[in-house]
Amino acid sequence: TAAASKRCTLGCNRLGSMTNRYGIVTPPAIGHLNPMVALALELRRRGHEVVLFTVADGARKLTGLPLEVVTIGADAFPPGAVDEAYATLGRLSGRKGLRFSVHYFRRELAMLHEELPDAVRGAGVTVLLVDQLSPAGSTVAEVLGLPFVTIANALLVNREPGVPPYFTGWFPRNGLWARWRNQLGNALLDRLSAPLWRDLQNQRRRFGLKPFRQKIEALSPLLQLAQLPAAFDFPRQRLAPHFHYVGRLADPSGQEPLLRQSVAFPWERLDGRPLLYASLGTLQNGRPELFELIAEACAGLPAQLVMSMGNPASVPPALPGDPLVVAYAPHQQLIERSALVISHAGLNTTLTALGSGVPVLAIPITNEQPGIAARLAFCGAGRVIPVQKLSVASLRGLVVEMLSDSRYKNQAQYLQSQCQAAGGVVKAADLIEGIS
Repeated sequence: TAAASKRCTLGCNRLGSMTNRYGIVTPPAIGHLNPMVALALELRRRGHEVVLFTVADGARKLTGLPLEVVTIGADAFPPGAVDEAYATLGRLSGRKGLRFSVHYFRRELAMLHEELPDAVRGAGVTVLLVDQLSPAGSTVAEVLGLPFVTIANALLVNREPGVPPYFTGWFPRNGLWARWRNQLGNALLDRLSAPLWRDLQNQRRRFGLKPFRQKIEALSPLLQLAQLPAAFDFPRQRLAPHFHYVGRLADPSGQEPLLRQSVAFPWERLDGRPLLYASLGTLQNGRPELFELIAEACAGLPAQLVMSMGNPASVPPALPGDPLVVAYAPHQQLIERSALVISHAGLNTTLTALGSGVPVLAIPITNEQPGIAARLAFCGAGRVIPVQKLSVASLRGLVVEMLSDSRYKNQAQYLQSQCQAAGGVVKAADLIEGIS
């Protein structure tokens, strides 16, 4: 909007120099830190300086990386607080998980509004790179007169009448009824997230800024990037001209930046059968009954099941059949060898699978996972079974179907080509350097 562009005039004029000092604001979850760190490392390779603002648990995950880290939120989020919150989220599903996430983000929002302005000013940042789930970053950028870029490391929050809300498993449909359905879904989301939105608006008033009229105004008027290829999203018609799908933000080495040392894995125990890799990620791994059900469903199939518990500190349990169960796995390397990935439909796991040409059998649990799973089914690179309908028989049937039907593999390989064509961190860095 013209008003939003005017707000950024002062900061935009500061981008004329060849070298910038970028500040990153993102939730401290692995699925958000990994892509942001991959982007940060690419910008550093180009001669820029990068500062990442995070809480103690996030800073611990970044130890040893060649990045400047500024730790904030010592009182609100002391060591262990975020890990405890994520452990709680890992045991929740559906609306309970959504409500818990809103409560957590309210705490984070308050802390960022309180501490981020001084931290950014003190670090001498010239441009902010803001995760779309950290809207405090855009408000702080406005307060300080800095340009900022919005980066969607999760599904887009950008709304359109024809696009279902991201937390639903709905397909896009033509017709007035589908638009009403989407409108009602967004109204429910607005109701669940109303306290978070109210906090953001109240803080803007305290800063002397005008409240947002629409949620989209919290996104950058200069540049918006999405960590997925366009072919994986639902069809859209109303994205801003400065919006770009850039695909997965991954380090060119293929290694996840936060997994810098090789994870000990018994490669010698892989026996040559088609590989099934099952993971519920690092947040939704607090449901031991799901691991047991997956193991039972895959027992006796002509394939080898490898399961990651998603937590290096966990003790791998004894499970039905003969799965190879590890506390934590070399994610990328195992997915590249897999015939099928069984997942909660977290975006990090999904994009890694599609980037490797591997189809996904999705068991969405909460937050945006139903929306990611719906996109997998919509594009033909996966199948979905909601956690509420999960059973040994239903899961086993889908595994057998997906292993025997080459259409899923073919579609996953098509998405792989689209991921590669989108440009990844190189394209993202080019666009960030190009704003003026």
